[in-house]
Amino acid sequence: MLLITDNFTVLFTIICAALVTYGLRIGGLLLSERLPSTGRFKIFMDALPGTLLLSLIAPGIAASGIWGGIAALCTAGCTYKTGNVFLSMIIGVGIVALSRQFI
Repeated sequence: MLLITDNFTVLFTIICAALVTYGLRIGGLLLSERLPSTGRFKIFMDALPGTLLLSLIAPGIAASGIWGGIAALCTAGCTYKTGNVFLSMIIGVGIVALSRQFI
C-alpha cells in the first residue's frame, strides 16, 4: 500500500509542476500582447535578454578564476569572429579543462 501512495505522490507532483510551467508560459504569451511596443519600455525589453544572459554567465566566470575569464574571452572572440557557437564552446571548455589538468 505504501508503494502505491508514493507513486501517486510522485505522479501528482509531476503533473502539478507541468501545469504550473505551462500556465506560466501561456500567461506570459497573453501578457506580452498587452505590453507597450514603443518608448522606454521597449528599449528595456530589447536589452533584457543580454542582461539575463550576463547575469547567468558572470558568476560562473568569476568562480572559475583567471582561466575561466580567459576561456570566456576566447569563447566570445571565437563566436564573434566565426559565428560558430559550437566551436566556441569547445574552445572555452578545452581551455578550462587544460588549465585544470596542468595547473
